[in-house]
Parts: sequence; structure tokens; C-alpha cells
Amino acid sequence: MTTTPANWITTQATVTTCTYQFAGLSSLAFGFNTRQKFRITFDYYAHGQLYSGEFQSPTAIPQNDHFPITYNPLHPAENNRASAPPAPISPRRQLLTIGVLGSVLLSFAWLLILRSCN
Repeated sequence: MTTTPANWITTQATVTTCTYQFAGLSSLAFGFNTRQKFRITFDYYAHGQLYSGEFQSPTAIPQNDHFPITYNPLHPAENNRASAPPAPISPRRQLLTIGVLGSVLLSFAWLLILRSCN
């Protein structure tokens, strides 16, 4: 969650979806256990218009539940619950990914070489 200035306005948001995220299905989570397991999407009204957002939560929030959020009155799409932009991929994670993919490709190439010998 982000910090909010004192002049932001409080309103109620409604949960539209709550989905469980499997860490193993994310290529960026390979080898890392994340605590945030649920992806929560929500809608809220600001200045007569509907806005949407999403965040990750360690607990499920049922669909149609309401919770308070604050939003920037000058830019109503900005709110205190929206997820921060994803962090850049670390060089260590990039090397791990390249190593795994390289290993798979070399294994496949070796298999092709062995098959062509017969």
C-alpha cells in the first residue's frame, strides 16, 4: 500500500473478483515463495465515475464485500490500495532464468544429436 496525503478523499470500494494465485505458475516467482496469495480487483466511484484497481492480499476477500479506500481528488484513478508497479527483475533472477532455459535447450540439442546417430 502507498502512503496517502491528508487531502485525499475516503470512499467505499467493492470487491469484484478474488482469485488465488499459484506461485508456481508465475515465471517471475520461480524459486521464490510469495506471501501475497490472492489477487483482489475492486471498483469504486469518484466524482460520479467508476474506477477500478487491484492489489494482492494474504487473505481472501469475498466478492461484493466493501472496504474503505482513499483516492486523489485531482487524479481519482490514484488510490491507496492499488498495487505498486512491479519491481525490476534482479540480475540474479535473470541469470537463474537464463541458466534453466539454457540447460533445457542443451538437453534438447543433445537428444537430437543422439537420435541422429541411429
